Amino acid sequence: MAQQRAIRLSLKKPTHAVCVVGTDTSVDVYGSVPPGAMTFKVAGSSTVETYLEYDPKNVSELPADEHWPLDAEVDVIISMRAVSQNVDDAKVQVTYYGRNGSQALGQALLYLTGIEVSLDVDMDRTGTIKKNKADKKTWNWGPEGHGAVLLVNCDKDSSVSEGIDYSNSHLYSMADLQDMSKMLLSTNGPDEVFEKHRLVLHMSVNDADKVAVFHAQGGSHISDFKRVLGPDKLSYTVHRAVGEKEITFYVEGLTFPDADFLGLISFDLTLMDTDEMLLETPIFTDSVVFRVAPWIMTPNTQTPLEVYVCSIDEKETSQAKFVDAVTNLALRANCQLTICPPVDNRNDRWIQDEMEFGYIEAPHKSFPVVFDSPRNRGLKDFPFKRLLGPDFGYVTREPAYGGASSLDSFGNLDVSPPVTVRGKEYPLGRILIGSSFPKSGGRRMAKVVRNFLYAQKVQAPVELYSDWLSVGHVDEFLSFVPAPGQKGFRLLLASPNACFKLFQEKKDEGYGTAIQFEGLKNEKKKITIDEMLNDKSLRSDNQYAQKCIDWNREVLKRELGLSERDIIDIPQLYKLSDSSAEAYFPDMVNMIVLGKILGIPKPFGPIINGRCCLEERVQDLLSPLGLKCIFIDDYLSYHVLMGEIHCGTNVRRKPFSFKWWNIIP
Repeated sequence: MAQQRAIRLSLKKPTHAVCVVGTDTSVDVYGSVPPGAMTFKVAGSSTVETYLEYDPKNVSELPADEHWPLDAEVDVIISMRAVSQNVDDAKVQVTYYGRNGSQALGQALLYLTGIEVSLDVDMDRTGTIKKNKADKKTWNWGPEGHGAVLLVNCDKDSSVSEGIDYSNSHLYSMADLQDMSKMLLSTNGPDEVFEKHRLVLHMSVNDADKVAVFHAQGGSHISDFKRVLGPDKLSYTVHRAVGEKEITFYVEGLTFPDADFLGLISFDLTLMDTDEMLLETPIFTDSVVFRVAPWIMTPNTQTPLEVYVCSIDEKETSQAKFVDAVTNLALRANCQLTICPPVDNRNDRWIQDEMEFGYIEAPHKSFPVVFDSPRNRGLKDFPFKRLLGPDFGYVTREPAYGGASSLDSFGNLDVSPPVTVRGKEYPLGRILIGSSFPKSGGRRMAKVVRNFLYAQKVQAPVELYSDWLSVGHVDEFLSFVPAPGQKGFRLLLASPNACFKLFQEKKDEGYGTAIQFEGLKNEKKKITIDEMLNDKSLRSDNQYAQKCIDWNREVLKRELGLSERDIIDIPQLYKLSDSSAEAYFPDMVNMIVLGKILGIPKPFGPIINGRCCLEERVQDLLSPLGLKCIFIDDYLSYHVLMGEIHCGTNVRRKPFSFKWWNIIP
């Protein structure tokens, strides 16, 4: 309900006032009282609701004749029930009486004109605007919550525009309006009232750089939509045409929630009264609040829509074969394929590290948004120049100083499927960020990137320990795959212990002389199972790696609500180089997940009975889940460069069906 204002009465002449229907107005019955008056009585027209507030200590019982004592501190409140057809067509009369109450000593008249003024948004989150009696000044989470949603207008709907749509002070395309949220100003009542009063739409200076508003001025051409609020303007006088009952505004977000911005934006609509001296006083204010939609990541369990991979210099045949393998994989998974050519990647093949796909959503609109990492290598222009477009948004965060570390690449950024942890639901999963060991020095993801991820709220991040790895990315030791059952997924963790256990089994079966890297051409590191089991340095390196993975295992179990049966150990070995770990053979958890089809780095394990024993073990672990394992040779194209298939591919996935505003953070 809008704030209450007071109307002063006069015994000398009638008072005239405008009241917004449904709002309470206080009438000052004490400012002009005739001498000798002891009581007063209030009477009003049928369209005026009148009630009196009093303290029972001062008024022990209601007066039978409705004569209220002036010394009882009784407050008179009025409210218009309906819009006036004409100016002054409603009336309130206050009559004052002396001691005996029989003779009136004076009378004050108040003429009222009832009007409608309402600022409304999609409070119910249905995609349409309805007039709502809920508290429009608040925004509540959850399925029973209320409050409107605002998209950051971060796509580019017109080829004429040079930048992201929110950077423009005017429209370049009518399609741009679909990325904005409507805000309606409803007015009704005698036109003379609105000619003598001013309607002002305004916002806080704190919101000035976070939102902009366009006024739809009656036409259907681009020029009929004017930006009236934004970084350069905090208030706007709304010009209402004669008889105009509904005025439409379009609101666009200019920035995502972040460390210094909670995501809430408010607008006020004030009705200003102008007197003969041109002094203005506010007589009514209506307010609405929006929450800017967060950027949302999608986990491996979401349906894949489009696969991205880089083609490099044609002379590099290993990369060409890799691209062919990924092409076939995308075809089998019925996914669209985008091959980033050399002119766009500038010999940078690490497309997972450059960007992360997500989306934003409001009740009326949703579109993908690519988050561009601050690594800024050969692919640095690809997300902005090639992905930004109609209904495809872009966002980035750059460190203010110091540049980016390896942990700022987005192979170090993942998200779990939906989980429930100790009774708390995370229906959009939880973001996973690789970091340094707690309370120690080391590499961490840039604060500006971490702040952005935390500020989105709906996928509460979990920080893991990845700095033990040379590259330092979480995708080097974990992945998620879809699986039947209540949770709908399994967590895959790289496991040196599982690998040594497998090799020991094969030794005990009499295959100790089987060779790792057997199928590789020009590979000088061929080594038998016996030699790997007896290599003390390799054992020591992997004891360390296993301890680091086990530490993360416990964090993941605790923060994702997992049990051991939700985790599958994938055989993997590491080697230490300058005290940091690298994959000894192609890292099989660093895979691409396309529904039930998995593209897994070919490990070139010992061949036993015509089959790679590492591939066979992984198939035995994953095939019962209905997953198809396809092993792809990425040895020369990625592995020797300290990466694998996940690092060299990227996937845009279908958004969640769950609506983020129904979360209770």
